[in-house]
Amino acid sequence: MKKRYAIGIDLNKCIGCHTCEIVCKLENKVPISVWRIWIKEGLKGKYPLVRKVFLPVLCNHCENPTCVTVCPVKASIKREDGIVIVDPHRCIGCRYCMAACPYGMRHVNPLLGIVQKCDFCLHRIENNSKPACVASCPAKAFVFGDLNDKNSEIYKFVIENNISVLKEDTGNLPQAFYAGLDFTLADKKGMPE
Repeated sequence: MKKRYAIGIDLNKCIGCHTCEIVCKLENKVPISVWRIWIKEGLKGKYPLVRKVFLPVLCNHCENPTCVTVCPVKASIKREDGIVIVDPHRCIGCRYCMAACPYGMRHVNPLLGIVQKCDFCLHRIENNSKPACVASCPAKAFVFGDLNDKNSEIYKFVIENNISVLKEDTGNLPQAFYAGLDFTLADKKGMPE
């Protein structure tokens, strides 16, 4: 059976430390002005019992990615294992994929002039390691693996938790699963209501 990679994030564990953001930048040599993952802040509860919560946002590696269908040069690719990548040798920086992504998770690398995004640290996966954000999270809020493997952390995470996805109504079928996504975002730009 072929692999189907996905990521899970337990928002009840995320402490908003931004380690995932920094490690991602270092691991993937992401320029200062852009991000492949970032932490949005939200509020949970009702006044006066309100607390701050955090939402790590990254490429959702959708099952039906609109970003792939709009690329005129076929630089946006969905691999057989479910990972959505951008071929840097094909990308012409037209930004069609950026416009098509309902999650706003692509950026133009200001040094290279091409579109880039999270690729689950493909170089690490190919060496049997976890993505940098997953491996570095001090709160162990991230899980990653093959959804087709019933013994994997991600399979157990999806089965054992009341999971949600971002913007389910798009039909993209995101493969980034969240536990504890029951709060209001302080900044709703690009995120579900």
